[in-house]
Amino acid sequence: MPLRIRRLRLSDYDELMRLFEACGLDPRMRGRDSRSSIAHQLRVNRGSYLGALDGRRLVGAVLGTNDSRKGWINRLAVHPDYRRRGIAKRLVRAAERALHAKGIEMFAALIEPGNDASVRVFRSLGYEILPMVYARKKRNEGV
Repeated sequence: MPLRIRRLRLSDYDELMRLFEACGLDPRMRGRDSRSSIAHQLRVNRGSYLGALDGRRLVGAVLGTNDSRKGWINRLAVHPDYRRRGIAKRLVRAAERALHAKGIEMFAALIEPGNDASVRVFRSLGYEILPMVYARKKRNEGV
C-alpha cells in the first residue's frame, strides 16, 4: 500500500506521541501536547495537522499553524526507519497547501541548531535559511 497523507485525528494521539518520542521531539504530554490540548489544536488548525501513513502506521507528521499572516511548519517528524524517502518534503508541501487554502502566502519554520537534515529539507523546498535569535517566555513549564 502506498504511503498516504491525511489530516490527523484525535484517535492518532497515542501514535503521534510515540512518533514524537522516536524522533527526539520530547512531547509535553502534561502541557501543550496533552490529549486535551491536541484536541483543541486539531479543531483550531483544522486540516493543517497532517500525518503520513504506511498502511495504518503513522510514520510522519507535521503541524501547520498560522498567525493570520504567516504559516508555521511545526513539529515536522519522520520516523527514523522512514527517513530519506521524501516524506518530510511531502508533509511540508501538504501543510503549505492546507495553509494556502486559508489565505496564507508566507511560510516559516524554526529549526533547532545542528538539525542539518531539516535545513536540507527546507532549503530544497525553496526556503531561505536565515540566522535567527529566538526569544520566548513561558507562563509555566508545561507549555
